[in-house]
Amino acid sequence: MSISEHRLQQLAGRLAELEARLASGTLEGDAFVAVSRDYAELEPVARVASEVLAMRAELESVAALSDPDPEMRALAEEEIARIKAELPEAERRLSLAMLPRDAADQRPAMLEIRAGTGGDEAGLFAADLYRMYERYAAEQGWRVEMISASASDVGGFKEVVANVAGTGVFAKLKFESGVHRVQRVPVTESGGRIHTSAATVAVLPEPTEVDVQINDGDLKIDIYRASGAGGQHVNTTDSAVRITHLPTGLVVIQQDQRSQHKNKDKAMQVLRTRLYEKMRDEAQGAEAEARKAMVGSGDRSERIRTYNFPQGRVTDHRINLTLHRLPEILEGPGLAEMIDALIAEDEAKRLAAMDG
Repeated sequence: MSISEHRLQQLAGRLAELEARLASGTLEGDAFVAVSRDYAELEPVARVASEVLAMRAELESVAALSDPDPEMRALAEEEIARIKAELPEAERRLSLAMLPRDAADQRPAMLEIRAGTGGDEAGLFAADLYRMYERYAAEQGWRVEMISASASDVGGFKEVVANVAGTGVFAKLKFESGVHRVQRVPVTESGGRIHTSAATVAVLPEPTEVDVQINDGDLKIDIYRASGAGGQHVNTTDSAVRITHLPTGLVVIQQDQRSQHKNKDKAMQVLRTRLYEKMRDEAQGAEAEARKAMVGSGDRSERIRTYNFPQGRVTDHRINLTLHRLPEILEGPGLAEMIDALIAEDEAKRLAAMDG
């Protein structure tokens, strides 16, 4: 997609305007924060735009030369060939930089993994997925904090919810939402037969209190005695918290912490995230055409990936990518290649949609 000179000049002008406002010393409080945010978002785009403008101007200038000296003409032709070779890549980088960004891309995220079909084996696979994301997060320099977990009888998870904090978390993990399928021989299988099990992953951007304002009058909060793992303490203290958001009917239960206060805080964190997801879903429903260009719909019922242990391969069905690196992917580092391929495919599809 070739971007007009006028549009590039507009970008440069807008950046200069923001720079002048920041340098004026007249901005305070929310106004300063807003202009700083706009500048931070525009500056990388304007930088690439300036590079494209400079290359186009240089090409026009060199092409206009009519030096009678054969040696100088040869040098000019070499320069023209170089610019023509480099300009398309610079324009592609600019097109990528100008793609509409999801406002949630730079946010932390809530990671929810639930065992699906497959009984105990599904619970063990859910635990494998959780460890995979933990290790990938460590590679990215992110911090993972478990919010709640429901253990299965054989050491896996029926359900686990965690907060993943860091820069650009949602941008990298958002295509992980969906059904993950595993094919392997369970440890409990004496006949050596391969079983197929599944776990569901949901990645939700975490909002701020400004994004989702919750009125106390819309909440029904129940305090009761926790049950399950945790020793005698959970049976003697009313520390579990159940919060019902009356307008939507959303219910969040939190009992993993010994403190009622901490359980309430974590329950509110989860509730706010789920309300934000509901708001985003409603907004994106109105932009269904734009979402068709994306790699994944984010639908939790969509089967997105298969982990085949006998063949040592992982296949992402959305982009028909198979990597024969299953152990490395489950250890975390190998997952980066899969995620980067998903992001690249999404960008390519959205660029094609803009061209079309």
